[in-house]
Amino acid sequence: MTDIVEVRGLTVRYDGATALDGVDLTVGDHEMVALIGANGAGKSTLVKALSGLVRPDGGTVEVRGRLAQVPEGREMFGDLSVDDNLRLGGWRNGRAGRDTSGVYELLPELGEIRRRRAGALSGGQQQMVAIGRALMSRPDVLVIDELSLGLAPLVVRTLAAHLRDLHRTRGLAVLLIEQNARLALDLCDRAYVLETGRVAVQGKALDLEKDPRVTAAYLGGHVEEAS
Repeated sequence: MTDIVEVRGLTVRYDGATALDGVDLTVGDHEMVALIGANGAGKSTLVKALSGLVRPDGGTVEVRGRLAQVPEGREMFGDLSVDDNLRLGGWRNGRAGRDTSGVYELLPELGEIRRRRAGALSGGQQQMVAIGRALMSRPDVLVIDELSLGLAPLVVRTLAAHLRDLHRTRGLAVLLIEQNARLALDLCDRAYVLETGRVAVQGKALDLEKDPRVTAAYLGGHVEEAS
């Protein structure tokens, strides 16, 4: 399996404080990988490093293909329609993408609300628009920052099912950044656990579900499973 994302020894500091400290992480072509951690663990900093929004103080980040990000909080253009939000995801050479039909085929629910103002949608609908907007750039790897944030369990299960379908039908590589460890481990083949800027545990998702360190810290409470 070829690594489409390869992070080696990544270190990032903000005003002298270390946010990431020697992080190694890979995502193989057509693979789904989870990055689990609490608030402040460094997950968002890693996303910014992958997107080129922060400059590493050490180590390397290599993305072999086109990367698209679904940002934490969705970041809709609220006054624009769903269709216009999607078209902005295909922005190239100063022009928005025109053909959104492929996204509606993959996410048919969006076709039913394509003319609605994005700011008037529910949180789950906005998250689906954010995924569709990212898909407009025809990425090789999709980085999703907190898929489940602020959403009801039923909505999360629906989004998880769509994500599985996209991975299966398009072979899309996915890096899922999540606080919801149960969801992340159910969805992904492998996972990394990030704690205070360092990878504390890594391995196959099935193995991490049985790891006492992961169970005690992240799976001890009741968390809804994706189906």
